[in-house]
Amino acid sequence: MVKQMQMTTSLQLTPFVSNLRQRQLLNPNFPKKHATFTCCTIRNSGHLVTETQSLVHQFNPKIPIEEAVTPPTSWYTDPSFFCHELDRVFYRGWQVVAGSTEQIKDSRDFFTGRLGDVEYVVCRDDSGMVRAFHNVCRHHASILASGSGNKSCFVCPYHGWTYGFNGALLKATRISGMRNFNNFGLLPIKVAIWGPFVLLNLDKESLSQKEVDIHGVSKEWLGSCSEFLSTNGVDSSLSYVCRREYTVECNWKVFCDNYLDGGYHVPYAHKGLASGLKMDSYAITMFERVSIQSCEGSSEKSKENYDRVGKKAIYAFIYPNFMINRYGPWMDTNLVVPLGPNKCQVIFDYYLEHSLKDDTDFIEKSLQDSEEVQIEDIVLCQGVQKGLQSPAYSVGRYAPTVEQAMHHFHCLLYEDLTK
Repeated sequence: MVKQMQMTTSLQLTPFVSNLRQRQLLNPNFPKKHATFTCCTIRNSGHLVTETQSLVHQFNPKIPIEEAVTPPTSWYTDPSFFCHELDRVFYRGWQVVAGSTEQIKDSRDFFTGRLGDVEYVVCRDDSGMVRAFHNVCRHHASILASGSGNKSCFVCPYHGWTYGFNGALLKATRISGMRNFNNFGLLPIKVAIWGPFVLLNLDKESLSQKEVDIHGVSKEWLGSCSEFLSTNGVDSSLSYVCRREYTVECNWKVFCDNYLDGGYHVPYAHKGLASGLKMDSYAITMFERVSIQSCEGSSEKSKENYDRVGKKAIYAFIYPNFMINRYGPWMDTNLVVPLGPNKCQVIFDYYLEHSLKDDTDFIEKSLQDSEEVQIEDIVLCQGVQKGLQSPAYSVGRYAPTVEQAMHHFHCLLYEDLTK
């Protein structure tokens, strides 16, 4: 995609460089000479070596899990590697975003968010169609909207340029004398709805406003796992309860790795949760880009259990950073948003069966228990990030019987990072 450019020293990746691909996609007039600029290059023995690609190849997905070592610490700490991930992983394919259909039920509802350098706004227009745009005014790049809610139009807080919910520019102030002024509406982003989830595709932008084929989206995003999730209660029929957000001082993959260790850490770190599960029943199933962990609920009633987990818990990891947990009457989702090499945001959305939506005592107790687990995981993940930065650690090993899903995740990352 991007050719190398000779340089005599190693360069720190800048936001400008990491966002070149997005600029080229969105602006046909962007100078083509910038397409020759690569992320991070160095001269080594007379040959150009892409530094980030060198880091990627320090992991070998072809080695079986019984003999494999984990990705090196650079995957979790290096700034240039982080920007390479944004370009190759998050700016391509369908990505769940931090918003749900609950926030855009009515015409002119909207919510905003950020993924890497991309600011976005998702809304429902007057015809009821869900749309998404880059949340940037076309005049001088001011952020256009913030938060979520309902409004009649989008008015730029900087100079008052006004846009409709179809992205069209409705009003541009004080532009008399401007020449060759046309087609300055908001730049669209492909958007899709699957169940209660909103997905964006930053790699397939088009000026067309045609709705996407949801069956194609489902196949690309979930593969053959789509039917399994639908038949196991992952849908939009549940009642939305609330959202909890956590900023965690760790690389986004550390949080994902913690989720994917096959329950390895649960008996040691989550004793309350473990009391409601039959850990010897833990099972892991891999699909193309999804892994499913499942575990039977404990038959013993306890103060920690009180039927919150139910008969079976299903934990679905959807590559690269989205998790769906279905247990008892609950479904909660975890979206891990990368904020930097050493920081991420984890967004939890909670859904509940309709029959319990007014049971405030049950909801409060369940959310308290969930909060306890999240705090325990945050402590673990932040501890791991500190350990990754220690000179005493370079690579680790996999526990073959329980960490297959983690290895699968790393192999998928390698595949995307080398495309």
